[in-house]
Amino acid sequence: MLCTLSVVEPHMVGIGGDAFAIIYSSKDNHLYGMNGSGRAPSKANYSWFLQQGFARIPEEGILSVTIPGALDGWIKAVERFGKLTISEIFEDAIYYAENGFPVTEVISGEWQASENKIKSDKYLNQIYTINGRIAQPGDVVRNPDLAKTYKLIVDNGLEIFYRGTIAKTIVKFSDSKNGLIDLEDLKNHSTTWVDPISFNYRGYEVWELPPNTQGITALEILNILDGYDLNPSDYRKTEYYHLLIEAKKIAFQTRNSLVTDPLFSGVPIETILSKQYGDECRKRINIEKISTQKINFQNRTIPHTVYVSVVDKERNAVSFISSISGIFGSGLTVDGTGIVLQNRGTSFSLDPTQPNRIEGNKRTMHTLIPGMITQNGKCKLSFGIMGGDMQPQGHVQFLINLLDQKLNIQEAMDAPRVRHTQGNVVLIEKGIPRSIFEGLSKKGHDVIKSNHQTNQFGGGQAILIDDDSGVLLGASDRRKDGCAIGY
Repeated sequence: MLCTLSVVEPHMVGIGGDAFAIIYSSKDNHLYGMNGSGRAPSKANYSWFLQQGFARIPEEGILSVTIPGALDGWIKAVERFGKLTISEIFEDAIYYAENGFPVTEVISGEWQASENKIKSDKYLNQIYTINGRIAQPGDVVRNPDLAKTYKLIVDNGLEIFYRGTIAKTIVKFSDSKNGLIDLEDLKNHSTTWVDPISFNYRGYEVWELPPNTQGITALEILNILDGYDLNPSDYRKTEYYHLLIEAKKIAFQTRNSLVTDPLFSGVPIETILSKQYGDECRKRINIEKISTQKINFQNRTIPHTVYVSVVDKERNAVSFISSISGIFGSGLTVDGTGIVLQNRGTSFSLDPTQPNRIEGNKRTMHTLIPGMITQNGKCKLSFGIMGGDMQPQGHVQFLINLLDQKLNIQEAMDAPRVRHTQGNVVLIEKGIPRSIFEGLSKKGHDVIKSNHQTNQFGGGQAILIDDDSGVLLGASDRRKDGCAIGY
């Protein structure tokens, strides 16, 4: 599925990006975490960037590129848990890349919003424009170079991408752009299997991946909110949204100051998820007014992501997320391959005092976070919300809708959301009453209604496993292309 999505949503996902997953095995009632994120090139270092006169890592171009980890993650997950061959998982992707696919309204709109980026790269311009204009809804788009690349991977396996001719092509391309990637960087890449981390919220074990992801941020918000009684009647009250926003500010302060590659700087996970820590955080929240702390995000682009949730007849479950970071990633397509390289390096800091400063072979603090819930050791819910810094905020709001507000799974996904951005700015989505707008403003929040031209509130998918009835209940976010399918 992800292979095919990399063809039909190439601005969001591809083998030039990263991937993560939480996989539940019903056979042993165990959760496995897959970290398929790439590392900074070995020659990358904050001091080098500073010496070159950079105040921050560029949002586009070769210096924003980290080593692609998605392909290795996809294949390693399939080899460990799947039943299909590499040929089978790429079959549809190759077909649509060769023969073309009709562009949807949502995708065309997202491409049109990035017209300058598309037209600045000769390969993107060649593939995604027709007679000088961005592909419109219903236009058929083909990517023959990507089809050839996928055929090479099917015939030769991962070796060709990380050590063989494709790897050499990527390095040659990087060199031509004065990049830092060398062949050893690709050879040394590996997917890491990790233990997911959890917090017990309202009797349910909520699981996320550990750092270098921001999964701990979602759990910290839940830890703080766990001390409040968020009953269904609170859903339409200003205080609910105020508490949500203030808890989020505290958790993001932790994220921005601590979360990075744990091999370079440890993160006190047990402390952050302890009840005592939640108690201390709640003392910092004033129910009557906003806190004075200013939260400025490291991510300057709006990341674009693909999320997939799957549950099979044996009740194995997969929560899978993959991305090339910003729309069309770095804006660079490797010559003759159809591979768009991600710009995940923009998440690194150039501040030498920050744990997430860029260093060689280091994984950056990563926004991609798959989610899962278990009860009594069994998977109850596989879910994810896309959208960069919105992801922890989206996870928490979806779970509160489901577990506190007692909405059904589709209602919980579709319910209007809020998004705290920079400083005291809060975006609110259509459907939230004006009384909430006014109430938050009185408490000091700088409230802005969404203009609806761009989706700033994420998009998600979820599957709920009802053990009593034996039924799977699926939800697909109204904000994105997507669907819930059972067969």
